[in-house]
Parts: sequence; C-alpha cells; structure tokens
Amino acid sequence: MHAAAGATLVKGHPLTSTSVFSALAPYGWDSAWADAFTPYDAEGLLPGRVVRVDRGQCDIVTADGPVRADTAFVTPHDPLRVVCTGDWVAVEPAGNPRYVRAYLPRRTAFVRSTSSKRSEGQILAANVDHAIVAVSLALEVDLGRIERFLALAWESGAQPVVVLTKADLVPDAVTLAHLVQDVETTAPGVPVLTVSATLGEGLDVLAAVVGGGTSVLLGQSGAGKSTLANALLGEDVMDVQAARDVDGKGRHTTTTRNLLALPDGGVLIDTPGLRGVGLWDAEVGVGQVFSEIEALAEDCRFHDCAHESEPGCAVLAAIDAGALPLRRLESYRKLLRENQRIVAKTDARVRAEIRKDWKRKGAEGKAAMEAKRGRWQ
Repeated sequence: MHAAAGATLVKGHPLTSTSVFSALAPYGWDSAWADAFTPYDAEGLLPGRVVRVDRGQCDIVTADGPVRADTAFVTPHDPLRVVCTGDWVAVEPAGNPRYVRAYLPRRTAFVRSTSSKRSEGQILAANVDHAIVAVSLALEVDLGRIERFLALAWESGAQPVVVLTKADLVPDAVTLAHLVQDVETTAPGVPVLTVSATLGEGLDVLAAVVGGGTSVLLGQSGAGKSTLANALLGEDVMDVQAARDVDGKGRHTTTTRNLLALPDGGVLIDTPGLRGVGLWDAEVGVGQVFSEIEALAEDCRFHDCAHESEPGCAVLAAIDAGALPLRRLESYRKLLRENQRIVAKTDARVRAEIRKDWKRKGAEGKAAMEAKRGRWQ
C-alpha cells in the first residue's frame, strides 16, 4: 500500500519526517539526504542505510526497523555501481522478497582494483567521512603499504587517519617515537594516532575522530581492526582471534563489511583484512600522499621533469641535500606507474601516451648508446 506524497505508511501509521530523523540520525541521516530522497518518498518507498551486503541480498536499517532486501533491480554490469555497505537506498515498504529500488548519489566511495586480471574496480564502502588505516606495531611497519592505503583513501574523498595499533607491544618509548615519526613523514597532512586496545590507551582520541560521521576501518589481517571496533562499541560485537606468539598476527574473522552505529555517536564500517591494495584511477590520491614531491616539482626547470636525471630537478636536489628520502621518490614512481597501467586498461588515450613515452625513451637510449660508440671510436 502506497502513502500520499510526503509520508510513508509503516505498520499502518504515517512515517513523519521527525520519526525518520530520530530513527536514522544515528546512522548518518541528515537534511541533505532527506532532500535527495524526496522523489522516492513520493513513490511510497522507505529510506534506509545498507549495513551489510552478501550475494545479492543486503541488510538495511530503516525507521521501520531492520529490513532484508534483494538488490536485483540495482545490479548493473558496472561493478562500481552495485549496492554496497554505507549506501543510502530506497527500499520497498513491503513484499516478499522486498527489493531495493535505487541508491542515493554517493558523497564518497572507497574503491580498489580487483585481484583478478580483469580491468575492474571494487567498491568497498560508500559515504565515508574518515578512512581509518590500522597498522600493527607488532610487526615491522610497511611504509609502502601505508602509502597505498592513503592514496585510495584520499582518492575516495574521505579524510585518512592512520592508527598504529598494539602500541603496548613496542619495547620502549624512544622506539615508539621513531616509528610514529617515520609514519608521519610517510603521511603528510594525515593524523597519526597510537592506541593500545589492551590497555585502553589512545582510544578516547580515536573515539572523538570517529564520532564525527562515518568511518571505515581498513588494514591487513591481524592489524587489530575488530579489536578496535569492539573497543569503540563498548562490547564484543566483532569476533577476534588471539595473535600468534611467533609473529604477532591475529587472523581476522570478519568476512563481510559491516556498518555499526557507535554508542557515543558516529558510524563504523569494519572490513575484512585486505591482502591486495591495488590502485584504481587514483592519480589525485597519489599526488596527495606525496604532496611534498609534487610541491618540489613545481620548482623543476622543466614542467614535464621525470625526476630521473634532468638538469635543474628540484626533487633530485632535495634528495641530494637529505631533505627527501629516496624511498619516497621510488614509491611515488611505483604507484604512479601502477595507476597509469590500471587506467590504460580502459582508456585508449592513456595507452597511446604510454606507447609514445616508451618510444621516446627508446630513442633517447639509442642516441645515448650511439654517442658512446662515437667517443670510443
């Protein structure tokens, strides 16, 4: 049964705007979402937020309570347009099964390339304000992997935050300070927090961050994401397995992305451990991660400087002066090349530019060899 425009019938009673806001505000509903939903409200559809997706079915929180619905009507061939955790959707008020009829335009979307050889992206979470990159201090910190996560986070439109977990396992304060400094150098413009869920240290600062919107927890298996989620929730909602003594790793038992409302405000999306962190059209994100390199590049003599051997290269000068670690430049080049390959799979213009660049470099190498031969003769 459909309601009149501006109201939806739920259990036989009109669902007013006030009741919608009171029920959905803990999950991030606001006046802008309400405005975007207006056309669907006129059709008698219910607004709700997707808390979990599994094989064409999704769990949705609505003002009428939890709903399980089928996504068949909004499952296009484009994998970036499928319904995902964090989406705000328009769902049928009744039926067996119920169907999601549409999702509202996303404010942000966290996307990575799939692990398959196909040229596809995979959307992990939508409408996220903060991307929390969890990094375990129980293992050697992989700065390159942090840079990858940050590139995807910046590209998504969310604000990245690095959380160094298991700080209680670091042997002394001096070592901890050095680790934090290394990560801060790797993450310009990104807050870096240290926490110990075991001791309860640093959780108040993290809670203040995630209390201001929707946050997604990202990281490898064993990074302590589920432990963080439980600490923020104040109860053991997510399954956690004990870390192995030999290497400090714990096996992440989260198998789907789950959206949870936090008791002190804010929304948290926990994700399974990510083995692969492939870039997906993340040129802007890479530039943000390596903002100091791009700032230096503005002072290079040539606007298309590759920072390899060109005269007047401000980036190489910074490396020679010890102001820029060589590792940063190498990582920057690596991620740019990887991102270019991903984009080239679906963009003929980029493929042509890559081939042109290969030919140019080949000609330069040939000319250099001929010059050397001429000197030898």
